[in-house]
Amino acid sequence: MEHNSMYDWPDYYDWTSTGLDHDVVYYVELAKRSGGPVLELGCGTGRCTLAIAREGIPVVGLDISAKMLERAQQKAQDFGLAHQVEWVEANMAQFDLDGRTFPLIIIPYRSFTHLLTVQDQLATLKRIHRHLTDDGLLAFNIFVPHLDQLIEIDGKYAFRGSFPVPGGLEEVEVYDYTELDSFHQTAYIIRYIEHFDGQGRSLARIKTDMRIRYTFPTELSHLLAVCGFKIEQRYGTFYRAPFDHRSEELIIEARKMVRRSG
Repeated sequence: MEHNSMYDWPDYYDWTSTGLDHDVVYYVELAKRSGGPVLELGCGTGRCTLAIAREGIPVVGLDISAKMLERAQQKAQDFGLAHQVEWVEANMAQFDLDGRTFPLIIIPYRSFTHLLTVQDQLATLKRIHRHLTDDGLLAFNIFVPHLDQLIEIDGKYAFRGSFPVPGGLEEVEVYDYTELDSFHQTAYIIRYIEHFDGQGRSLARIKTDMRIRYTFPTELSHLLAVCGFKIEQRYGTFYRAPFDHRSEELIIEARKMVRRSG
């Protein structure tokens, strides 16, 4: 990552990664229904985690980035929620919480796409299965890879949006350059962020990159079945609209299947 700014990367992440329409409400409702505790994988700086904690539900936020977790922990203290949340630094494909189980495990904000191989996807789902209570629920969302849209973005720059900086007139603009590897179903994204003051003067430029793996809906159904899950619901929006061929998002609720003796 390159940058020349007085702010850290978690600041820019918070300002520009504001979530998807109604996603926090959706995950909080599931958390309330479960009664807790809840485990969130890929929690970042705690956007969903802290919303669940605000409802008095104990929650564990797990992320691979120490910097993101530091910011999440600071926010929890600032909001008076530190007693409700536990933070764990770990890879979601390798985590082990010493036999603890949860009635609900969530992976919001497309964090499942950061698993770059089928092996990592399977390893993650098997770990989730192990950490769910009997009949526990896994809920997560991914974007739907429409082939015409993938072709459209390959090798091109795209304006992602302009985002206000809290507490002032400053704003940041975000552009993504995307290269696709259709054989591995991965996208390499170079993200350019420029920070402007109230007069439109550039204060800082940040360049970062990431890789994600896109997964097709039918493929995901097979992955879940292989790992011992039964899909209960598939939605196309966080308002629980049905999932169909026009959907841009796939939200899945999958139940842990348990072999019962007798």
